[in-house]
Amino acid sequence: MSSATLLLLGYLAGSIPFGVLLTRWVRGVDVRQSGSGNIGATNVTRVAGKKLGAVVLLLDALKGSLAVGLALWFAPEEPRMHAAVGLAAFLGHVYPVWLKLHGGKGVATALGVLVVLVPVAALSAALVYAGLVAAWRVSSVGSLAGGVTAVVLSALTAPAPEYAGLAVLLFALILWTHRSNIHRLLRRTERRF
Repeated sequence: MSSATLLLLGYLAGSIPFGVLLTRWVRGVDVRQSGSGNIGATNVTRVAGKKLGAVVLLLDALKGSLAVGLALWFAPEEPRMHAAVGLAAFLGHVYPVWLKLHGGKGVATALGVLVVLVPVAALSAALVYAGLVAAWRVSSVGSLAGGVTAVVLSALTAPAPEYAGLAVLLFALILWTHRSNIHRLLRRTERRF
């Protein structure tokens, strides 16, 4: 399979808007018109409940994992391609062609990508996220702290420098997608669960 095909499949996998599809099918609502308007698991939880939010979280992570898994299968000795496909899946979630490039913030999809490429970093980041959200009930705090964790542990444990570089790039993009959250955190007006 060509590099261009792998990148396209990564993007298309990432662009599947599970949050929009499942809230519409299960609850009959458009998650983009409720809560924060975001299509990710946090807003789905607010709009449609914890169970559906958990399903969306899992599916958004899986689409990142499957895209990278496909790259590993067809290009096992090309870590640069694995990282590029992971980035394509992330960008697909954030800028999905089906939703006029208005997607989610990418945390779950980034987690799914890193679970395959740097599992220790990804699982540690997930634990940090879960712990902080349980303690503070603020998803963005968990996401940002989890991102820092992923970057640090990727630098220490990644089997290829391209994977550590991807972790840094994904975190930089997550900072960008969370810019409004960061502003609200600084003003102490961020939404809680």
